[in-house]
Amino acid sequence: DLRQKTRNLFILLHDLRSYAQLNFTGFNKITKKFDKVTNSQLREEYMDQTVRVSYPFTAEAQGSLREHMEAMAYAFGVVSGYGSIDEALTELKKCLREEVVWERNTVWRDMIANERMVNAVGVQSPDLEQEPGAPITTLKPRRMTNTQKQLLTIAACTAVFAIAWAVPLFDGAEQQRCWAMLLFVSLLWATEALPLHVTALLVPFMTVMLGVMRSPAKTHYHLSASEASKAVFSAMFSSVIMLLLGGFALAAALSKHDIARIIASWVLSKAGTNPKSVLLANMFVATFASMWISNVAAPVLCFSLIRPILRTLPNGSTFAPCLIMGIALASNVGGMASPISSPQNIIAINTMHPSPSWFQWFAVSIPVCILCDLGIWALLLVVYRPHKTTPSIHQTRFTSETLNRRQIYVCIVSALTILLWCLESKLEAFVGDMGIIAIVPLVLLFGFPKILSKEDFNNFLWTVVILAMGGVALGRAVDSSGLLHELASRIESFVDGFPVFAVLCVFCGLILVCCTFISHTVGSLIILPIVAEVGARLPEPHSRLLVMGAALMASGAMGLPVSGFPNMNAIMLEDTLGNPYLTTMDFFKAGIPSSVVAYFVIISVGYFVMSLLGF
Repeated sequence: DLRQKTRNLFILLHDLRSYAQLNFTGFNKITKKFDKVTNSQLREEYMDQTVRVSYPFTAEAQGSLREHMEAMAYAFGVVSGYGSIDEALTELKKCLREEVVWERNTVWRDMIANERMVNAVGVQSPDLEQEPGAPITTLKPRRMTNTQKQLLTIAACTAVFAIAWAVPLFDGAEQQRCWAMLLFVSLLWATEALPLHVTALLVPFMTVMLGVMRSPAKTHYHLSASEASKAVFSAMFSSVIMLLLGGFALAAALSKHDIARIIASWVLSKAGTNPKSVLLANMFVATFASMWISNVAAPVLCFSLIRPILRTLPNGSTFAPCLIMGIALASNVGGMASPISSPQNIIAINTMHPSPSWFQWFAVSIPVCILCDLGIWALLLVVYRPHKTTPSIHQTRFTSETLNRRQIYVCIVSALTILLWCLESKLEAFVGDMGIIAIVPLVLLFGFPKILSKEDFNNFLWTVVILAMGGVALGRAVDSSGLLHELASRIESFVDGFPVFAVLCVFCGLILVCCTFISHTVGSLIILPIVAEVGARLPEPHSRLLVMGAALMASGAMGLPVSGFPNMNAIMLEDTLGNPYLTTMDFFKAGIPSSVVAYFVIISVGYFVMSLLGF
């Protein structure tokens, strides 16, 4: 409102006057010290001929600044209804004192944080040389090193692989071998005995070496190693991978040129000082940012924006963990929002035939995301009750910035790409697939090194790309071997007679449990192809409905610190004294109930909207 704007403008004018006075005093003291050390007479001449004649230090500038402050005080008095300008000045001085307290508190905490960083960097290893006659300290050997644990886990996974190979569960040899490979790869992914992308690289290797692929023709003859390698490599680099790269390019440009930060800062500046509204605004910003810069980069951006708020909170305030949890959970919810916001959505699109348009995806995801955010927001208010410990917080400042030509160019390219993706179904005769459209931002953004450079290209999340490629290869192998058909037949017999809604509830519950403990992407890679096949076998096929519901639920699995990157990032945050803001108990009391909230929203509102759209 106008009262708030005049108050903020008065404070800014006061800060400007203080800044000028501080610089004048600084020049005066520096030159005085210089004269003392060098035994010269520079100060009077330099101050008279250089400093005092500079515009910020002239009487004209100081007088103009004073007139503007008086005008703002008068305007503040008028809009506030004060009887005199003295009353307005008294109120404004109180606001100034609050501002000074906030600034001092922030600077002090920043100094503590910098001191901790310096001390951490300056730690030296102890001297290993023993003084003559000093007693030799014997160290107790560790029970098991990390490498030994890793080797033991790999050995256990290999044992399961050997047992699955030896115990006949399927009639076909390819199915039996593919079953053993599926279990082996799934266990390696779940236990992270090897890095996820390394395990993904094993998939094409094992697919060819174990001979699990068959011809897509009716004869289903066994493919030779040469034919299998061509088939698996052609499947790995698909339109899904190009869509992933196009999303990475947009995210890199929006982040590098500060467009995401500007938008987020503007929204947060409108949230006011009420903890409830600030929490909700931050959650919506995190969800919106996750739509376009992925739910990996969005929490990093949002956590950097709330640093000033966290530094000014009093000790014992529950608003800090509440706000961090809100951003982490909302970023997970944002993973549902758009086809490019998370890898599991890319996997779902690749599994659904025909693929949904962007308009269809948004029609389902946006209502689900909004209701999930509102439900989680209400839950966090009940769990943490931040308004009790922190009635008011410092408002986020936003400095209006004029977009430069590069930022405008990035906005145009991003809007054009998103529009083309939304119209893909109408442009299919010309572009064929969304992967071809993804080439547009890659060329337009990387074509000009000042927009995105080769270093930005190298900084892509290539491990995620390799993981997605391995997942596509695994899906192709499971389908080609006939294992997918066999698994779907057995699950179909279990859900035989169930309505579509009940099947959706079962699969959403399954993927909720799995993705709480393992990566969302990995869970989707393993489960979504089976969901699609079972959905296609129902009396009334609803494969697309079940796949999209399960994909949304994968992002909604956020009950533990390991359930997704936003949670892992949140639990690692520390205050300036090195104390963590969150503990595992925070996720038990807020994360698990939030996953349940997401589950019920997806199987109710999500199911209703998908049914209306004919999924």
